[in-house]
Amino acid sequence: MARKFFVGGNWKCNGTVAEVNKIVKLLNEADVPSEDVVEVVISPPFVFLPQVKAVLRSDFAVAAQNAWVRKGGAYTGEISAEMLINLEIPWVILGHSERRALLKESNEFVADKVAYALSQGLKVIACIGETLEQREAGETLNVVSEQTKAIAEKIKDWSNVVLAYEPVWAIGTGKVATPVQAQEVHADLRSWLATNVSSEVAESVRIIYGGSVNAGNCVELAGQPDVDGFLVGGASLKAEFVDIIRSALVSKS
Repeated sequence: MARKFFVGGNWKCNGTVAEVNKIVKLLNEADVPSEDVVEVVISPPFVFLPQVKAVLRSDFAVAAQNAWVRKGGAYTGEISAEMLINLEIPWVILGHSERRALLKESNEFVADKVAYALSQGLKVIACIGETLEQREAGETLNVVSEQTKAIAEKIKDWSNVVLAYEPVWAIGTGKVATPVQAQEVHADLRSWLATNVSSEVAESVRIIYGGSVNAGNCVELAGQPDVDGFLVGGASLKAEFVDIIRSALVSKS
């Protein structure tokens, strides 16, 4: 079964009410492929989730940028999976490299978050990726497989998981993994899943690329056989995000 192309837009810690309205208006008016061709998920900051959900076109979904590792309670500043479900937010991004690096979230902690979010009915974009030092040391596959292994040890059902490979050295730097580099890591990840989880999961799970994706490089990246879409940062706040969504049309063509 063919894997449906997936494009996520991670707005990170950006936006005002006016700016959010402007971006949503752009998206609502965009001419993009149908839901049968591409799944689009927009991830604004927490404070804008209800605003975006209320006005965003119905064929695009909304994601939170994080969720707490267990049921809500005395965890000041955190947002629980139950709260997101209550707001009818279907997706959450977990394990982003910025949280791993800045907030010291370990592989195990991220895996626990993924497992709990799934148990509450959320769909998860689970992020993995290596630093520049790790890539230069030839440790890329070891790093991403260990990050994936931690998740695999905590979950059984992968049907609501999208893996986002985001090389840390390419996030927000303007540097981009070449199509060959991206394809190599995605193919290695799929092979790891086949060996360590199951061939069915390896074939069906979507592995998307993130790291300075823009209108200029998305088409060539989308053409790689194991690149099933993108998690887009800065460009998701711009008009070129529409072009990135449209790159689904060249995927595997």
